[in-house]
Amino acid sequence: MTSQEFANFFSCCVGNWVTERTYHYLTNSMVERSRTEFQIKPLSDPAKIQVLTDNMYSFSEATRDLQGFNLEFYTISETGVEVTQNLNILFIINQEHDKILMGDYLRDRAYEEAKPIVSQFSFDLNTKELLMKTNYTQIVSVDSITLINPNLRLRKIVNYQRPKAEEALDKVFLVGFGVEEKVN
Repeated sequence: MTSQEFANFFSCCVGNWVTERTYHYLTNSMVERSRTEFQIKPLSDPAKIQVLTDNMYSFSEATRDLQGFNLEFYTISETGVEVTQNLNILFIINQEHDKILMGDYLRDRAYEEAKPIVSQFSFDLNTKELLMKTNYTQIVSVDSITLINPNLRLRKIVNYQRPKAEEALDKVFLVGFGVEEKVN
């Protein structure tokens, strides 16, 4: 059952994690390392309803069947820049094709722009890779989380200059890689 496999992915993600990331800023040939500590909690039904409402998203499925989580994180870069954020995230499956689930990825607050946002996701049931694509005003962010086992995830982030309509993503601003380990 595919919805159960998707739910298992989210169950494995719940907990406290630590990641060491490397960011490659291609526009100025800079490489930066950072450390992030984050906590992932299941998203309550009232929080799910709030995320749906914030994004003006009408959906009739029972909220308990929707996958989502609360993400709270603290990041410090090697240059001393600190970022803290807390957001609610909800995933709504719209279709399935060849063991790949696809749908909408809703947040009550976007990373790049502090407002609710609806993005797209796909989840490969074979590789356990969650791929999220967000169109911001200036960039398009493609974020990948691959669950290796319940205590280890690989992360990849690619930010592109947002192209004109119907043009391909080809100008890369940032590439980030990380290894995420569960600490409890």
